[in-house]
Amino acid sequence: MRVQVILCAAALALLAGVAPVRAHHSFAAEYDSNKPVKITGVVTKMEWLNPHARFYVDVKDADGKVTNWNFELGAIPVLLKQGWRKTSLKEGDQVTVEGVMAKDGSTNASAQRVTLPDGRRVFGGSAPENQANQ
Repeated sequence: MRVQVILCAAALALLAGVAPVRAHHSFAAEYDSNKPVKITGVVTKMEWLNPHARFYVDVKDADGKVTNWNFELGAIPVLLKQGWRKTSLKEGDQVTVEGVMAKDGSTNASAQRVTLPDGRRVFGGSAPENQANQ
């Protein structure tokens, strides 16, 4: 019985170590670097969460229809090194976001560059390596 408990505990420990790796995705699996997007709109929400921060922007088209975009940023440590803070984007801020669209054509995108309300352009932290220095 004791051996079974030890084996079960060891198996659970191994699975716990694998779960975070499985949950993370590659850039290429979700986004299409051949589909650039540039939008200007109003921030509706900021989520400072692991493994990636996200923010949402309402964009109004020429007909007045509002679409909410979901932008993924890089990992929190990368953002902090770039000068980002939890308060860098606030609800109601007008921003311009340059990034790439999701492969599924939805209004999800990876933010590569964000022009903040004060005019500063900051790196979004989630660009593929070959585009991070452009």
